[in-house]
Amino acid sequence: MRVAVYSRTFDEDFLQHIKDFFHCLGEYGFEVSVYQDFLQFLNQRFDYVPYYHDTFTGYQDIRNDIDFVFSIGGDGTFLDTLSLVRDTGIPVIGINSGKLGFLASISKDCIKEAIGSLYHGNYSTEERSLLSMSSDNKELDRFGYALNDITIQKKESEMITVHVYLNGSFLNTYWADGLIIATPTGSTAYSLSVGGPIVLPNSHNFIISPISPHNLTVRPIVVPDDSEILLRPEGRCSRYLVSMDHRHRVIEGTTDIRVARAPFTMRVLRLDDTSFYSTLRSKLMWGVDKRN
Repeated sequence: MRVAVYSRTFDEDFLQHIKDFFHCLGEYGFEVSVYQDFLQFLNQRFDYVPYYHDTFTGYQDIRNDIDFVFSIGGDGTFLDTLSLVRDTGIPVIGINSGKLGFLASISKDCIKEAIGSLYHGNYSTEERSLLSMSSDNKELDRFGYALNDITIQKKESEMITVHVYLNGSFLNTYWADGLIIATPTGSTAYSLSVGGPIVLPNSHNFIISPISPHNLTVRPIVVPDDSEILLRPEGRCSRYLVSMDHRHRVIEGTTDIRVARAPFTMRVLRLDDTSFYSTLRSKLMWGVDKRN
């Protein structure tokens, strides 16, 4: 079985878990390809050479012969892997070295058990819908896909105005600090922090959530994911911040932004003894109340 390992950096207290991870991969006989910058980090920062067969630098290197990708880090690192797997259908599983870890759901204390489960095939895959963004602004068209959300926000101190259309029909004009278009996967991320609902991963919808709206009667709305959403910003300021997950661009002037469901999905591995509901209970600390 051939796997890719992607990560960025980590603190020294996670080093032993990394060593255990690579040692376990070797014990089970996985053929391992390591992200080149991460291997360099391990060599230079910790003078550590892990068990591996070869390295990769990007999408072109892994698209043909990888069974699945390990993402080691927080949810931001997991989101990075989208630009690696793209439309290949290669499943991704996340090991959490961060704090929350909705996407990177395997805790550092369960690494050995998780690798054993993967080796024995005790897992399933989930298809996660993606957002696709297009615009006449060519700067926004560099890999215009997002797993969590696409947002448009103010760049200066002034509030912005965003006119929103669904399939050509006018929905609303939002006066706010910005607007979030989230997938079900992204419903537990930025959208949740501004009052958006939690949506199950296999729900076929998107969430439109305003950021600090000027009119308090404006609330998040859930729409079918076969909708084409047109965002038309305007305001006193001439610059806006547009982000796809954590990748962002500054746009000048009024630029129409079209958001729709991507023509491909991202596959996420889930171990058989976990579920989205157990992740919710764990990460949001549901049940901590002593009455439970």
